[in-house]
Amino acid sequence: MGMKLTELIQSLDILALEGSTSQTVEQLDFDSRKVKPGSLFVAVRGTQADGHQFIGKAIGQGATVVVAEELPDQRQQGVTYIQVADGATALGLMANRFFGAPSQELKLVGVTGTNGKTTTATLLHSLFTALGYKAGLLSTVRNLIGQSPVEATHTTPDAVAVNALLREMADAGCDYAFMEVSSHAAHQRRIAGLHFAGGIFTNISHDHLDYHKTFKAYIDAKKMFFDILPKTAFALVNTDDKRGEVMVQNTRAKKYTYSLRSMANFRARILENSISGLHLEVDGKEVFSRLIGDFNAYNLLAAYGAAILLGQDEMETLTALSQLAAAEGRFDYVVGSQGKRTGIVDYAHTPDALEKVLNTIHQLRQGNSRIITVVGCGGDRDKAKRPKMAKVACDYSDLVVLTSDNPRSEAPEAIIADMQAGVPPYATRKVLVVTARREAIRTACRLA
Repeated sequence: MGMKLTELIQSLDILALEGSTSQTVEQLDFDSRKVKPGSLFVAVRGTQADGHQFIGKAIGQGATVVVAEELPDQRQQGVTYIQVADGATALGLMANRFFGAPSQELKLVGVTGTNGKTTTATLLHSLFTALGYKAGLLSTVRNLIGQSPVEATHTTPDAVAVNALLREMADAGCDYAFMEVSSHAAHQRRIAGLHFAGGIFTNISHDHLDYHKTFKAYIDAKKMFFDILPKTAFALVNTDDKRGEVMVQNTRAKKYTYSLRSMANFRARILENSISGLHLEVDGKEVFSRLIGDFNAYNLLAAYGAAILLGQDEMETLTALSQLAAAEGRFDYVVGSQGKRTGIVDYAHTPDALEKVLNTIHQLRQGNSRIITVVGCGGDRDKAKRPKMAKVACDYSDLVVLTSDNPRSEAPEAIIADMQAGVPPYATRKVLVVTARREAIRTACRLA
């Protein structure tokens, strides 16, 4: 597609510039391995590597423009060098311009929080599709342009990928786009340059401390998303989470709240919670949803509130919501042929999320039904939550099977050992270790 460099860098705060700005940039890259002749290479400081170390390689592969926080001592002839204060922010701003500011051609809504991001974003996509709009979705489970799937790699793709996706959505005629915004994405400026019509905060609990180091830093990263919202946007926060108000302390967006427990702009009350679904009262109107559990009442209420703030009719929205299914892998359940066994799959990856899921199962189980929980923790991620996950599983289950869950570079046995440290003395007899995940699930099914 190509764009003149003079146009591409208009929104940058440039500290120094050496070389011509008349050339056409054919491609934006921050990964030197993807650089082609005519590329503009942005040196971004990451957690694993510093892009400044690969400037030479990028030029060797044909980059004609380098944008960096520190310019190399040795400059090559024919290459334009641009110094900026923050490479990641510059990448986002240029990606937005390179793809023709696609986020301004549709209404983009971001969803952030520890739990509920995927379900809320997916509900919104399904809801607006049911209401007759063409919508896009960017989530950990899948990316959709209308109903057509596009591969998902991270909660929030890099700035170039997300703008490319939004451009595809806009060109395909999407009116809305709904995306998960992770704390990593906000901290790494992956959403820089995007124009949001609204932002939603679901909740916050123990997660990603492997990256953010402290809980305060994690909260601050979530808050950064609301800090960048324009004054034309809405900020919808769950005030049943005590950090809800903190999220919008410094936002320019219009503030709105939702709650199951107290006064808010959007309120709901659970009338009945069963294996069939949720019977709710939302802003004084009754609605039934096939989604299960208290936590899904929050997700439904967030989707409802966002829809109203985007100008949708209350009754049409509630009617459409009542017909929607949950996101894939979120409290998915199957009932055995004789109705005696129920299998539930949930993404719960934090102690808080696991507790909510198991607590919901406790509320729904009949008679003396046993709860058997198969649980694992991912490798190269927050180690502090591993013993907590095991303890929660023990507290709420009759039998626990500890297993592997995407160990990445770590030994599965080491991860399981970290989890075992959280098993209370009273629970040791009801805990099994089956390292192979498939075999762990098979074991649980045999014991059910």
